[in-house]
Amino acid sequence: MRAIIIGAGRGSRLMPTTENAPKCFAEIQGRRILDWTIEALKGGGCTEICFIGGYHVEAVRREYPDFVFRENTDWPNNNILVSLMCAEDLMDRPFVTAYSDILFTKEVVRGLVQSRDELALGVDTEWREHYKPRTQHPPHDAEKVITRDGKVERVHRTIPYEDATGEFIGVAKFGTSGARQFREFYRRRKWQHWCKPYREAATFQKAYLIHMFQDMIEHDIVFGHVDTPGNYREIDTQEDMNLAQMLWQP
Repeated sequence: MRAIIIGAGRGSRLMPTTENAPKCFAEIQGRRILDWTIEALKGGGCTEICFIGGYHVEAVRREYPDFVFRENTDWPNNNILVSLMCAEDLMDRPFVTAYSDILFTKEVVRGLVQSRDELALGVDTEWREHYKPRTQHPPHDAEKVITRDGKVERVHRTIPYEDATGEFIGVAKFGTSGARQFREFYRRRKWQHWCKPYREAATFQKAYLIHMFQDMIEHDIVFGHVDTPGNYREIDTQEDMNLAQMLWQP
């Protein structure tokens, strides 16, 4: 199983930590976020790590020479969806993708790797507890999901707080067929929406992964899910870093 880490962005909300280093170099409990990520991915069954870099990618190349690298050279002008597709040539076999600014465990990765679903999302079922102490990143900004009977029915930030069954944690699994569906769907939408509005994004280039996931769901493409009961943290602000120093217990 291949892993693709999306780490091109600057992480401006984490300044000054990211002033001279990529966001994934921020340290939680004495270890870089990226090192926590590698441990979880490899512990869950991923044997090859690809890193999509942009901002200060040279630092990642220097410190992690065993990675397979792809570069998003236009990272200031696009977002996570377009960034992921910088590694489209590596999607010829099953893979797990992960945001570079999150903490998660090998158990959810293992569940995704072993999932029979061709497309599956990692979901934090205790997401409300995660958001209680976060004053700078309110729940309305969470990538919330509604799941039912083992499938994801909806993934959208506007899902009402009381209706959400979990939050997408930024880790997802694509089987061989699922990866092909994803690539083909992306190409169609790119052709239709490049430099035009797409879903809630001002332009296709600024779209998030969840925008296309929801689009695919609405076109009857099935997404499964693997749950983690709170073993996840997002590091978006200095407050998130401080909370993780105290509360992260993998």
